[in-house]
Amino acid sequence: MVGFWGWTVIAPLGTRYAHDLGLNAAQTGALVAMPVLVGAVGRVPVGVLTDKFGGRRLLTVILLLTAPLVLLIALAGSLKSYALLLVVGFFLGVAGTVFTAGIPFSAAWYPKSRQGFATGIFGMGMGGTALSAFLTPRLVTSIGYWQTHIIVAALLLIMAAVVFFFMRESPTWTPVTSGSFGKLVNAAKMAVTWQLCFLYAVVFGGFVSFSTYLPTYLRDIYSFDLTSAGTRTAGFALAAVIARPIGGIIADRIGSKLVVVVALIGVSGLAFVVNSQPSGEVATGLTFLAMAASLGLGTGGVFAWVGKQAPPGTVGAVTGVVSAAGGLGGYFPPLVMGATYNAQEHSYAIGLLLLAATALVALVLALLMGRRRAQAAAGRAPA
Repeated sequence: MVGFWGWTVIAPLGTRYAHDLGLNAAQTGALVAMPVLVGAVGRVPVGVLTDKFGGRRLLTVILLLTAPLVLLIALAGSLKSYALLLVVGFFLGVAGTVFTAGIPFSAAWYPKSRQGFATGIFGMGMGGTALSAFLTPRLVTSIGYWQTHIIVAALLLIMAAVVFFFMRESPTWTPVTSGSFGKLVNAAKMAVTWQLCFLYAVVFGGFVSFSTYLPTYLRDIYSFDLTSAGTRTAGFALAAVIARPIGGIIADRIGSKLVVVVALIGVSGLAFVVNSQPSGEVATGLTFLAMAASLGLGTGGVFAWVGKQAPPGTVGAVTGVVSAAGGLGGYFPPLVMGATYNAQEHSYAIGLLLLAATALVALVLALLMGRRRAQAAAGRAPA
């Protein structure tokens, strides 16, 4: 949660940066999406390193690296340098890899039948985006811009100390001393890895992109100020956070596939509803809460699937690849939304319709997954 707050510290202040630096929609989209890039690509090596060195060490290092980057973001904002914000925002993406280090770390404490629950609970750390959206603009208003970033950096350092001194690896965990690259290659060779990559890119990518771009969207479409947009974005993120472990728990009971299918039906349908720009606080709020719940259920369902599909000793590698896909799924939508925004009509129609179409493709993939293996198993069954 603390790592995700550091990872998304730019997004809630996107409208502030747009005003102070005179940014257009495309430039703002690029700025809020920049930390997601390294947070996505970096998850692959972090997944492999977690198998080798353990989640405790990786989590500690990631939190320690993030703290000074948060302070550099404050410096770049004070200097009103868009270029420096982009550069530091790029490296701030390291905070997003906290997810990849933590998934195998937490899953190792539980049997496979309970890993949907375990990864779902750990995945509630996505709530850091809700904290960021709700508290960051309020803290900036009440105590100041620099002071807010100092508080976030201090929390990261405190949490790094807590992890290093008080957390332990599971007794069942054994370090992978060789063949790390080979495990990554093997993970990449499995068709199910890439199938899960696409599914996770849609559901987690949708969550990240909404969480980072929603303040800008609410400003452009509904004319909310920074604090009001942050409050509503926090509500969106919180709904997704609550839904994630529920998705994992349900997946343990009825299977991951059904959970993911239901979630994707919700995402595709609700994208059309969001595009219609529902009027009224209640209708708008319920629409975005339903979208958040669908994305949260989907993320929980997909990672419950990962825990059951990944062979022993490769959970970190598979997690890294799938998590990277999810991060990349969150990187591109803000860029698309910013590039396709119709300022004259106040419309994000192209971006939202692309989301609906992508979710439908993912739905078809989810329905087809496992059929070939089931058919092969049926063919081998004795008459």
